[in-house]
Amino acid sequence: MNQPREVLILTGMSGAGRSTVAHALEDLGWYVVDNAPAALLPALVAQTDGASIPSMAVVVDVRSGRFFDDLNNALAQLDADGIPHRLLFLDATDQALVQRFESTRRPHPLQGTDRIVDGIARERTRLEDLRSRAEVVIDTSNLNVHQLEKRVDEIFASGQSHGVRVNVLSFGYKYGVPVDADLVLDCRFIPNPHWVPELRSQTGLDEAVSQHVLTSPGVDTFVDSYVSLFNQMVEGYLREGKKFVTLAVGCTGGKHRSVAISEAIAKRLNTGDGLISIEAHAIHRDVGRE
Repeated sequence: MNQPREVLILTGMSGAGRSTVAHALEDLGWYVVDNAPAALLPALVAQTDGASIPSMAVVVDVRSGRFFDDLNNALAQLDADGIPHRLLFLDATDQALVQRFESTRRPHPLQGTDRIVDGIARERTRLEDLRSRAEVVIDTSNLNVHQLEKRVDEIFASGQSHGVRVNVLSFGYKYGVPVDADLVLDCRFIPNPHWVPELRSQTGLDEAVSQHVLTSPGVDTFVDSYVSLFNQMVEGYLREGKKFVTLAVGCTGGKHRSVAISEAIAKRLNTGDGLISIEAHAIHRDVGRE
């Protein structure tokens, strides 16, 4: 019996959006199993015919009892059986999680008789090692349901890739560094279009702002150098089984410089100059917040 072409284990912090991601994957044609006992994961995959179910996602979280022991053993068994799989971890800031639990008026699974923040702290401690081994981490703190669905579509719509998929994520330092960033690039050394009156209301997606940023002294060389450096890293990422990378590009407000630079980096990564296939998408977290 053939194994599924792609197996995804979906886990993460309670309240970070697992249900939304599971539904989005179903809409993309994935076979999704929710809250499956982790110990049954290897048997579930082995019993599934990859010809009829090419992509399977299994949601595992702290609602199951012996979470860590069972899941760690299950992942080790998948490795031993030679079954390709990826681990997707959903995260969010404590503040965002508290707000979500308070809005739904539901207790945290590990809260007990204590406060919501106590349950979150316990869960974060239990999931620390698992998060560190995840191939894909998505920070949902500043994403609404539709934005999270779009993010899932960008990452998983194409199924299994033989290259590396890169999200080039612009952000504003004033709103915090994205927790799911694999690499962070600071472009605050570039002159800020905010101080040019006719450009202030525009964004880095507008041609005038983009030209202002990209034609500033040294910027073109800077972008070329960074893309060249990244292309040298890609082979190592693939060797380590990491097929999705989040490259965060920051400026003060996430409106002008980081947006223009993110678009430029994504465009150059997509030219295929490197030895390994790269599919890059520019995403702008903080555009519209000012």
